[in-house]
Amino acid sequence: MLKSALPIVIIGGGALGLFLAYRLNELFPSKKIIIVDKEKMLGMHSSGRNTGVLHAGIYYKANSTKAQVCVEGAKRLKEWVSARNLPLNNCGKIIVAQERDLDAQLDILFTRGIQNGAKLKILKASELTALFPDAITHSERCLWSPDTSVVNPLDVIRQLEIELKAANITFLLEEELTQVDMGNDTLFLSSGKKIDYCYLFNCAGIFSNIIAKKFNLGNNLRVLPFKGLYWELVEDCPIKVPTNLYPVPDLNVPFLGLHFTPSADKNPKVTLGPTATIALGRENYAGFQSIEPLLALNNLTLIAKEYILNRGSFRRYVNEQAFMIFKKLITKEAKKLIPGIEERHLRLSSKVGIRAQLYDTSKQLMVDDFHCISTHRSTHIL
Repeated sequence: MLKSALPIVIIGGGALGLFLAYRLNELFPSKKIIIVDKEKMLGMHSSGRNTGVLHAGIYYKANSTKAQVCVEGAKRLKEWVSARNLPLNNCGKIIVAQERDLDAQLDILFTRGIQNGAKLKILKASELTALFPDAITHSERCLWSPDTSVVNPLDVIRQLEIELKAANITFLLEEELTQVDMGNDTLFLSSGKKIDYCYLFNCAGIFSNIIAKKFNLGNNLRVLPFKGLYWELVEDCPIKVPTNLYPVPDLNVPFLGLHFTPSADKNPKVTLGPTATIALGRENYAGFQSIEPLLALNNLTLIAKEYILNRGSFRRYVNEQAFMIFKKLITKEAKKLIPGIEERHLRLSSKVGIRAQLYDTSKQLMVDDFHCISTHRSTHIL
């Protein structure tokens, strides 16, 4: 395959597609690589709209793909960022039990993290106070992850773009994949361009299942878009946040709960969030912008079904998240982690993200690990 003179094509110019191109270029420096993205700039969606936390491998089930790549991946990314003098905040992370009866979850997370190769320590409440005076745990214990770090995701995207262009990798921006001729390994783009390829990688994020279906793959897979709103601490807030502060998550649903994150900036901003409410479209960042009526109807129907069946305490998730757009309720949740937080300390951030949660209709389950499927000349990261 790689001996062919035809190019490798990567659909999607987010972090996944860019780092894949970076690694392929290291392995095959003479190989032509083309990156296709529908936007005029890179990283305009999930890759540029997250908090930049490099997780240490605590949450994921042992032997899952996420667990296998998280610890080593975060280590390598930190080294990559440091070598380029990009902003990096090696601030660590604390996970606290926001309710006393969640204490046992700390042991589950500790065991998972150790199995995955993460460096972890159980701290007493007194040790928490010494490390983070404004934080609280409701169970006399917390979990400390010294290797969790924070980067600026857009800094990473911009640096990747510079280095990939210097390596003569081709970018086709404002282009969409409209049609595939699998018999001849040919792609047709929205501008009318035609590309013959030797291999294709689908890294299209929230649109990856749509791309896969053009290859007659993943017909049982749907994407549930969840909107994440962020809040941030105002400049004169007296609360100091020296490290990431997370609640114990409900391990039955794929969300980590509202958490405090200091940025990688020289004078770190602190964000609280994100929320995880159902979005009405794949790019429904604000109000009635980019609503997809059929997608919204299908997904709301699915959410209602999950609510009624209450698989994995899903009903509790919906009840907690439904009204998280209100500052009063956000503040109430934040107080479980930092009692001194007041409504006046928070303002709504301009940053909004949408998470692409994969749902398997054949199993009627949310997919909780990376899911890849392939043909003889393509791989789809869903």
